[in-house]
Amino acid sequence: MHVLVVVGHPLPDSFNHALAQSYADAARAAGAQVRVLDLAATPFPHDPPSRRALAAHDGTTDHLEPEVAALVEHVRWADHLVVTHPQWWGTYPAVLKAFLDRVLLAGVAFRYTKGHAPRRLLRGRTARTFMTMDSPKPWNLLAYRDAAGASLGTATLAFTGHRLVGRTTFAPVRFSTPERRERWLATAARLGRRDVARLTARHRARTPVAVAA
Repeated sequence: MHVLVVVGHPLPDSFNHALAQSYADAARAAGAQVRVLDLAATPFPHDPPSRRALAAHDGTTDHLEPEVAALVEHVRWADHLVVTHPQWWGTYPAVLKAFLDRVLLAGVAFRYTKGHAPRRLLRGRTARTFMTMDSPKPWNLLAYRDAAGASLGTATLAFTGHRLVGRTTFAPVRFSTPERRERWLATAARLGRRDVARLTARHRARTPVAVAA
């Protein structure tokens, strides 16, 4: 099982990084192959150089900048995608939005066909999201109408074919105690172990068993 953990925080050594590492370590210990993609430490051009760079209609990425093509390869490799990010201005930081814009291209993540609903090219894969907030959790629903969840979970991950297995919000982070943060890190680790166990079992159940003649 291939797990890609994307850290959508632009500053190194954030609590999002700690959550991502806790999940990744637990998933790896449970038997998964894990890659951690730290967007704070992964330079890539955020703006497409031309309209042609907005799509990969034949599935090839030779026309993309090498840094972007490498990011596409990470997403294609992953059976399970985990995204962790802070809530900034109701949604998520620009570095994560740039990653989604540059990588989840037509021909890579979806395809439009005249007269039909968009084809979800990443169908069969799963995803999980972690979001940190400084405000209390109810504020996200009352004030922001869960804008981050609608954008990332529904309009992006579900649209491209990912089945969302869970969304976890850690809040309020500001003024939280070290003990509470340790509990949150333990939660991330527990979810890492659980996801690998459940998704591996699901994959095995779907894999045909060869019968000797």
